[in-house]
Amino acid sequence: MGPVRVTAIASLTPLEELDQDPFLVDSRSQHAMCARWAAERGWAVSRELLVRGLRPDHDALWDGVRPGRDLFVAPSRRVLESALASVEEFTEECARRGVRIETVGHAEPAYDAAMKACVHRRLSMPTAGYDGR
Repeated sequence: MGPVRVTAIASLTPLEELDQDPFLVDSRSQHAMCARWAAERGWAVSRELLVRGLRPDHDALWDGVRPGRDLFVAPSRRVLESALASVEEFTEECARRGVRIETVGHAEPAYDAAMKACVHRRLSMPTAGYDGR
């Protein structure tokens, strides 16, 4: 059978939207939230997707997904709405393929100026080797 494989879905949101919606821009925090959720259940995230407006039938979502043994998780419905072209169609596709879709459901972090600055530095200097710490 093998272990459950968890695919974490995060929203690829432009840095320009940092002030209006920092959590959607902060994909690292989105993936970390999904990883904590999986760890609480004894699982590990095996794949991280960073997407925006992706079609529910896109190969990037379904590559290697095993019915009944794999699942998708996102921090919230709001993240799914940004990441996918249609949450309803994706949910239907998951049901058709026998794959679970879950949302973490924890509160999003509150971003202060320092947290936004950290996200901005990390995303604006990715090739300089800065990892946001």
